[in-house]
Amino acid sequence: MHDWILAHEPWLRFGAFASVLLLLVLAEHFWPRRGGPMQRRARWGTNLSIVVLDVLIVRLLIPLGAAGTAIWAEVRGYGVFHDTDWPLVVEAVLAFLALDLLIYWQHRLFHRIPLFWRLHRMHHSDLEFDVTTGVRFHPAEILASLLIKLGAVIALGAPAVAVIAFEIALNATSLFNHSNLRLPAAADRALRKLIVTPDMHRVHHSVHRHEHDSNYGFNLSWWDHLFRSYTAQPRDGHTTMQIGLERFRGPGEQRLLALLVQPVK
Repeated sequence: MHDWILAHEPWLRFGAFASVLLLLVLAEHFWPRRGGPMQRRARWGTNLSIVVLDVLIVRLLIPLGAAGTAIWAEVRGYGVFHDTDWPLVVEAVLAFLALDLLIYWQHRLFHRIPLFWRLHRMHHSDLEFDVTTGVRFHPAEILASLLIKLGAVIALGAPAVAVIAFEIALNATSLFNHSNLRLPAAADRALRKLIVTPDMHRVHHSVHRHEHDSNYGFNLSWWDHLFRSYTAQPRDGHTTMQIGLERFRGPGEQRLLALLVQPVK
């Protein structure tokens, strides 16, 4: 099973991504959280073009990827876990948690460090909030994030299966917590004790700075509680809150080329 997962990693990731994306597109249609007209055709074309561009650039520049790097480190005996005799399942769980914590702090620092905020703000400049927002990341941010992740994978000696599981989970939860999906209040309260829900993450996309500087978690919700960056609800309410950034609200700012050059503006 281990070898089969490694051999089919690209298709496993793509299959999970496409399935979750399709499921959430349908769920948003039938159970939307926010009403009103959404500019789907232009936005979806732009946002999905960005993720295709991201994948092509990453495959071209870093063909090994995170899973390949984990295998490379394992062969050479690099990383903390290569000096332990713990069962694979223990190492996999610890690696998953460590990588999720890393993503939390990376996200938080990308809001604090001006250079990285220039890359990350393209994600926040989306004027609406739905499942495609979860794939709208500047290629330079994707590359920076991947290099940080590769460093952590090597330092940990993370098992390749744990890295694959983490990347599949991260992609799926990013789509889920950016979706315009109405969950029952009781379900939202229960789920956000473990994972980031759409209502929890929508706060992070508020136009108000103190709200978009909170709720940094992408997968597990624990870190925001632990490190005191949690905001329960937006002050303007979920259905009437304004999404995006004040600086980039013009129609011309939402075109693909404008988004790609946004970091230098």
